[in-house]
Amino acid sequence: MTATSSRASSSTSQSRRARLAAAAQPVSPGPQTAVFAQGVGAAHAAVVTLSNASLRLDVLPHLGGGIARFDWRGDNGVLMPVFRRCEHPETATDPNELACYPLLPYSNRIGDGRFECDGRKVAVPRNRRDEPLPIHGDGWLAPWQVDDATDTSLQLSLDRAAGAPYAFRAIQSFELDDATLSIALTIENAGRARLPFGLGVHPFLVRDAATELAAAAGGLWLSGADFLPVRHVSVPPAWQFGVAYPLPATLVNHAFTGWGGHATVSWPRRRLSLTVAADADAYVLYTPPGADFFCFEPVDHPINAVNLPGGATAHGMTLLAPGERLTRRFAFTVGRTDVRSHAATREGHRRRG
Repeated sequence: MTATSSRASSSTSQSRRARLAAAAQPVSPGPQTAVFAQGVGAAHAAVVTLSNASLRLDVLPHLGGGIARFDWRGDNGVLMPVFRRCEHPETATDPNELACYPLLPYSNRIGDGRFECDGRKVAVPRNRRDEPLPIHGDGWLAPWQVDDATDTSLQLSLDRAAGAPYAFRAIQSFELDDATLSIALTIENAGRARLPFGLGVHPFLVRDAATELAAAAGGLWLSGADFLPVRHVSVPPAWQFGVAYPLPATLVNHAFTGWGGHATVSWPRRRLSLTVAADADAYVLYTPPGADFFCFEPVDHPINAVNLPGGATAHGMTLLAPGERLTRRFAFTVGRTDVRSHAATREGHRRRG
């Protein structure tokens, strides 16, 4: 190694250490404050900001390792929200105020807070005061640690080795590459017995009256009043998102199965689109009427998979022995849409109706 490269390596190492320190400790914003980590006061951890020529991503490690904002740099560098922004990241305490959060070691609800695995009865406690059933696991409710960071990448970790019944360690990484945000989740069984594990992400996407979704699926689990699945059916015509189609005006809160791992969200009025790719074959669609957001949640298993006929592994979950790991990857690519293609799509909608 030459003296020059040695100095460069030392400088890079010092820069990385400085970035990690900034991400772990609040800093006071000012003229010399890097955009990478913005302090939000002594009572709160820093907002970690990743940025490139196309995208901006703000992450709150202390709040479930969740995303506070995910924006695309439009014309003249104007930031346009892709995920619904967390309105008050400096004071937010509820992960449901976030733009996105991780789902682990399972997605959504577990019926009766219990299931069986290898002949053992496993009890899963409630984790939210306002929820009668355990929901979304532990990751979204716990503070994560910053392990590594650059201007365009971030790695967080979570140690729940003392948890019960799920004892695990997890890694969550974010990377910006051109107009793509990549998220990777890895989880390791840190317990003493095999358990079914599952992963996913829970983005809240911007919605207006013209928002469209293309996400073809083979079927879906209809949910009851308790939001647990009651039966599996073919996708009804109104929810067959084989091509870009407007979101339903009514409430949908169901798990779609047989998904190919690719979806597109389009905002014709903003001439913007988002392509979603995941190594998962299910998604949960949540469309609250009148809201300015909807949720498209790529997951590797449907709601209450641990209690569905055939068991957890028959519905996408992975049975991990102690020390075994599971990784899932999710990519979100933003781009401009072709106005002419949307005109053709709308004509197709009229003929379909």
